[in-house]
Amino acid sequence: MGAGVCPLSSPFSVEASNLLHGRSQAFVTAFEDATRAPESFDALACDLARHQAASGYGRLSEALGVDLSCLSRADQIPAIPAEAFKHTRIAAHDAALDTAIFRSSGTIGQGRGAHFFRHTRTYDRGALAFAHAALSPHLGSRFPVLVLGPPPHEMPDSSLTHMLSTFVSAFDDHPVTDERFFLRGDTFDLSALDEAIARAYVQSAPIFLAGTSFAFVHLLDALDGISISLPPGSIVMQTGGFKGRSRVVEAEELRSQLASLFCLPERSIIAEYGMTELSSQGWEGPLFSCDLPHGTYVLPPWMRVDAADPATLAPLPAGQTGIARVTDLLSVDSAVVVQTADLVTVTPEGVALHGRAPGAAPRGCSIAIDELLGS
Repeated sequence: MGAGVCPLSSPFSVEASNLLHGRSQAFVTAFEDATRAPESFDALACDLARHQAASGYGRLSEALGVDLSCLSRADQIPAIPAEAFKHTRIAAHDAALDTAIFRSSGTIGQGRGAHFFRHTRTYDRGALAFAHAALSPHLGSRFPVLVLGPPPHEMPDSSLTHMLSTFVSAFDDHPVTDERFFLRGDTFDLSALDEAIARAYVQSAPIFLAGTSFAFVHLLDALDGISISLPPGSIVMQTGGFKGRSRVVEAEELRSQLASLFCLPERSIIAEYGMTELSSQGWEGPLFSCDLPHGTYVLPPWMRVDAADPATLAPLPAGQTGIARVTDLLSVDSAVVVQTADLVTVTPEGVALHGRAPGAAPRGCSIAIDELLGS
């Protein structure tokens, strides 16, 4: 057990939590500084699971007959289904210590999942470090960040809005964060977007333009064939599902349409993989190498994805397709391992994402939820 981690019988300790946040942030620092060696992924993951016994791991582990004190590998940690975040509080700390709550959109299934944070410093640290690694080779260290979404004060419970607001503050020289968000109510402020793009052209600055996939579908519908030329070298990031107000657009079709809309090559249209229930994100392969295809995601070293059997939730060998089991070392006070319903194949190049498993929640997830809730 790592230094400073309280025994399983102890209540939540802010001191123990702070020590673990420090270890998780040090893992990110080792990624940024090649002269530093990261600690063992498995050791940190297991210490996080022991710390999170009150977040659900205690109940789930008892039901599965898993002794958290004996863990030595991340793949031994029971996975908490993402669906469980809709039904119970998944947090080691009391609600009185919450400083941020991110909620899922609720577009899939019923209800909204909630991810409770004692603070977001570790989340922010990882998001900025991996975004810088992905984007700086294309855009430099400073670049305009434009968002097809509402400003942070309108969506304080959106993890995506929070992340993009953090990007504006870290990478963009524009002094007013809200002015980089171009959705007001349900209407795009196209004149303000045009002005921001024109200023970037004057400065010969490539742009990072980001938003949800359905926001881009809405923009395509609103513009009805009119193009918006972005400066050469710009990157467009879209994330989430592909349902618009009037239609559904497949990933490949949307990428092609966005490349045409913004007068960019398709390799400049990039997807991000993240979830409200996680604290880390993966980025689509073409950002890192021209040899990596769209649909394959590169992960930061503090995030591990395994394909799991939908019925048993047991990890599958590399190369087999299953539902994504995500181990996230930055989820310090919630769930270090989350079981999703996303179909994936893990390859040496990254994680190929195939969409969500069809139909109801996979049987293994349903059983785990019942055990977690004590049904």
